Formats: sequence, C-alpha cells, structure tokens
Amino acid sequence: MKHRLVRVAEILKRELSTVILREVPSDGALITVNAVDVSPDLRNATVHVGVLGTAAQQRDALGRLEQHRAVLQAECAKRVVLKFTPHLHFQLDESIERGSRVLDILDELGVEGEDNAR
Repeated sequence: MKHRLVRVAEILKRELSTVILREVPSDGALITVNAVDVSPDLRNATVHVGVLGTAAQQRDALGRLEQHRAVLQAECAKRVVLKFTPHLHFQLDESIERGSRVLDILDELGVEGEDNAR
C-alpha cells in the first residue's frame, strides 16, 4: 500500500474513533475502530470495527453505525481535508474476540507465560 493511503487510513481511523465515541450511542457495547482500508482512489473506506458484547449487541452496533454513517462522513469531512470524503462501509472485525477466546483457552489449560515458567 502506498504511503499516502496508509496515512489517510490512519487519520480516518483516529478521527472516526473520536467521532463514534461522541455521536453513536453505545447501548452497553464497546465499539472500537480496529482498522480502516481505503481504496486507491480515496472514494471508499472499509471501517473494521470491533464490538465487545453479545451477538445481539454487535448487530445493533453495526446497525447504529450504518444509521449514523452520513453524520460520521460529514464529521470526517470537517476534520480530514481531502478532495473527496470516502464513503464509509462498516464491517465487523472479530479479531479481538478470537484473541480473547485463545487467552481463555490457555487459562483453562493452565499454560503459563515465559516469565512464569522459569
């Protein structure tokens, strides 16, 4: 990925995190922006969000993000100066939950870290 795309993706990730925190009601679920993928023409952006909560809370959170998409894009347009404001697409990222599940399994098995094994 080109350096400009990486910079734009990081700026969008940072700004979207703060805007989502302010503009989108959480309803008990924690919403985090894990990554943003920007198309080469900067017209589309896929926002990978992690939602800690039940499956119903995850669906509700994605629905709320889609409902507030226009507001989120408008806030990004104010904060990030680009020729075109990317059209945001939200996608659920389950990597945090998978990592948490792996840690739970390791705890169940009684596996200790390297520091404790010595």
